[in-house]
Amino acid sequence: MFKEKVVDKMAEKLLNENAWITFGEGILKIIAILVISGLLIRIGKITIHNTFKIRNRSPLRTSERREATLEKLMDNILSYVVYFIAFLMILSVLTIDVKALLAGAGIVGLAVGFGAQNLVKDILSGFFIIFEDQFSVGDHIRVGQFEGNVEEIGLRTTKIKSWTGELHILPNGSITQVTNFSLNNSIAVVDVAISYKEDIEKAEKVIGDILEKMPEQYDELVKTPELLGVQNVSPTEIILRIVAETLPMQHSFIARMIRKEIKLSLDEHGIEAAQPRLIMYSKEDELLKKKGE
Repeated sequence: MFKEKVVDKMAEKLLNENAWITFGEGILKIIAILVISGLLIRIGKITIHNTFKIRNRSPLRTSERREATLEKLMDNILSYVVYFIAFLMILSVLTIDVKALLAGAGIVGLAVGFGAQNLVKDILSGFFIIFEDQFSVGDHIRVGQFEGNVEEIGLRTTKIKSWTGELHILPNGSITQVTNFSLNNSIAVVDVAISYKEDIEKAEKVIGDILEKMPEQYDELVKTPELLGVQNVSPTEIILRIVAETLPMQHSFIARMIRKEIKLSLDEHGIEAAQPRLIMYSKEDELLKKKGE
């Protein structure tokens, strides 16, 4: 008898037309909430990006680094807020009492708070990173063993992309010390070795002429590179040192270009580069030298 009653109740519910209508309406409402949420996020992001584009043309604009960071942050906040509201609306559609859930959130929050200390720490650290402008999107930084360009700064995590392509995702709370390579100009140091027998003054004049022309060719240079003079002398070579102030993180590129331009110019003027030499002595030479004495 009991089994028959259960089967009858299930059949009654499955055959209830109003139940199916209510179920269908609920599905349609959930789909509509998800679609509208996606549209709101897309429209909101477009609005944010356009606002920053207009701000970029304003005389009161801040640095590009900071604006790119704030733009990414606003995108994240918009997504979090819209998804949270959509989640509450879906719970309402599922006939779950959202008011009671929110009222109990404070009590539950106290219980969960001790386990969410790291999350709070990450969010607070992310806030202070952005507020103090410690680094921004596009900066080249080093955090512990990780080094690369900042791809994104969120409220909880920071994404760093290394030059070999790896993407490192670090909790903001774990970022205690940061080396930022993008705030100040960089210095390129280039040593040029010429043969010991070459005329130093001639070589310095040729290199100086090349360095004077380089700022016109390379916008990455802040000013004309400086030839400091002889850095070292050995039995086979003379080393001349050059330093150049460049835009942040452009020192490696400029160093390569300086080496290239100087090599071409030295070859053009017949100045020989330093070459390793091997001098061999034999016992016969020593005996002949002794007999000569």
